[in-house]
Amino acid sequence: MAFGFQSYWKAIKFMIEYRLYWYLAIPAILMLFIYWLGAVIQSHKFIPQTETINEIIWYMFYLLMEISIAVLLMKFAKYLVVAILSPLLASLSMKTEYLLTGKKYPWDFKQLVSDVKRAMRIIIRNLMWEYFFFLIILTVSFIGWEEPKSSPIFYLTFAIGFYYYGFSFLDYINERRRLSMDQSISFVRENRGLAVAIGAIYSILILVPVDISVLFNFSAFGEDFISASGSFLLNLVLWICASAAPILAIIAATIAMDDLVDLSTNEHSYKDDENDEYEDEEEEEDEEF
Repeated sequence: MAFGFQSYWKAIKFMIEYRLYWYLAIPAILMLFIYWLGAVIQSHKFIPQTETINEIIWYMFYLLMEISIAVLLMKFAKYLVVAILSPLLASLSMKTEYLLTGKKYPWDFKQLVSDVKRAMRIIIRNLMWEYFFFLIILTVSFIGWEEPKSSPIFYLTFAIGFYYYGFSFLDYINERRRLSMDQSISFVRENRGLAVAIGAIYSILILVPVDISVLFNFSAFGEDFISASGSFLLNLVLWICASAAPILAIIAATIAMDDLVDLSTNEHSYKDDENDEYEDEEEEEDEEF
């Protein structure tokens, strides 16, 4: 597990060394949108007139959708970010591997689409399993304790979440190693400490308590400049941490996997001087197929 935590420190130095800062802009904008949408849902007080059966049904449907979206944004925000950023994370992971090993992967739009689809399947699978274990632990906690959250086993839900979040990032690299989903599942189980470490730091960073409204409330500076400045800087740092979470996680996962299995030995990648030979082999495989 310590191996996984160390990879984050390496990821920070790696991002600084290769000037990968601009990758932070996309999740930063995404975080603003998610927090804004969450705030809108919480503050929205729309209560329609319900005089007819159709209006009552519509209002019930509206409430169901509102609650569903709120739960998705609050409880599964971490998965939502990974899902939306899948193309970016896949690209950044390949770039990180190239900078580490000097080896590339042939550009293939169909393969990119396949990678994103697989990432989505992994996310949905992990989300369902995490929710399944969450329900079991919550049920046991209800039976054995008056306050479920006071149950010692309730904290297992965090560890389980860490494992599945880390799994989602590690699978990007396993896919490029051409491991099937079953093989990737077995690999991550054997290295569950690494998955937990990758997922733990990601979870802590992305769910820091950011108050986005403070960043846009400039009127507060006129009332109490010192207090407003401190609050602004604090929330700005927390927002940057949350935005950096998926970027650091995928870089850390790629670095850790390189240390673990030596990604330069992946036969599906090539160096620039090996490009022609690699393409010839690919054509021969296609002809045989």
